[in-house]
Amino acid sequence: MHIFIYLLLLPLCLAGCAADLHRAPGPGEPDVIPITEELLAAQGGHAAAGAAGGLPDELVPAAGSMAIPPSTVGLAADALPAGPVAGPYRLGAGDVLAITVWDHPELTGAVARDQGGDGGALGPPAASFVIDQDGMLEFPFAGKLQLAGRTREQARSLLVARLARYFRAPRVTVSVQAYRSQRVYLDGEVKAPGLLAINDIPMTLLEAINRAGGMLPGADQSRITVERGGQRHRVDLVAALRGGRHPAALLLADGDIVRVPPRDESKVFVGGEVLAPRALTMHDGRLTLNEALGEAGGISPQSGDAGQVYVVRHTPQGARVYRLDARPARAMALAEQFELRPRDVVYVAASPLANWHRTISQLFPGELSSAVGATTRP
Repeated sequence: MHIFIYLLLLPLCLAGCAADLHRAPGPGEPDVIPITEELLAAQGGHAAAGAAGGLPDELVPAAGSMAIPPSTVGLAADALPAGPVAGPYRLGAGDVLAITVWDHPELTGAVARDQGGDGGALGPPAASFVIDQDGMLEFPFAGKLQLAGRTREQARSLLVARLARYFRAPRVTVSVQAYRSQRVYLDGEVKAPGLLAINDIPMTLLEAINRAGGMLPGADQSRITVERGGQRHRVDLVAALRGGRHPAALLLADGDIVRVPPRDESKVFVGGEVLAPRALTMHDGRLTLNEALGEAGGISPQSGDAGQVYVVRHTPQGARVYRLDARPARAMALAEQFELRPRDVVYVAASPLANWHRTISQLFPGELSSAVGATTRP
């Protein structure tokens, strides 16, 4: 009989424990924010204003110009600072130039030329010259030339002006034999990570990824990062394409570091009273609360409290806790509109009855089942 006395008294004691589970947050604890239509409307407005189409305006050149405008105070965190201007390639230290001076093969170091099949000359030889680390190039009779920062045509004009002091109307051809002064770095989920040289065609983000062999199947296209000037910026290609803004307009600059992260880094953790607690991978940066609960098997009908579905999110301002009351029929529509973020934790609390049953089981292991079995015997 003593077990029945305990069972009669324990609900009174456990009522306080159950009430404590539903109490308001205390001092120092994060406030619980209800998930309502008003909250979803506010979050949707902020998301649309902060990342319209996945590409901040500061990344996209103005109409009629390919220049990326300078950054200003107060830009969004995802906005890249001033980048390159699409135009003629500017020479730099390390570039290898092929220079030909017509009718003067001695300037290139060649004293004879091979003959073609018909006995005619194949043309003047081209010599290779490397721009040194100071941006200088030394050429016979022309002396040292400051070529770093100049275009190929400007370099040719400067060389012609110098040689004109010694030769009548010199004809000079200058071409870039090897582009080595400007490079970008690709890392992460691409087929061939490593260095890419910027040539006379401006390097866009999509071109850099394609030159690296494209993205691997496990790449997260919504969280590509570009490091420039010591700052890291995010580019969401999925949102850009969905919003009708072509990401090919994003020009890369010398020294940029592009990283394509794996989807495994963008996980959401679902635990508590669900049928299959697990870590879920986001689908190109998108996963709703409803999808997360569905992939975890749903709320446990035996032990879960549909009125206490929580989302714990870490922000720069600290932890933020959202609560969904999933008991009304319209709650599923709210859950479908609530967008989760990477590293969010979805937790379904246990019902008061489940808590009571577990407490009894811990206090009297085996006694509860025995008592229930005794009362159910014929």
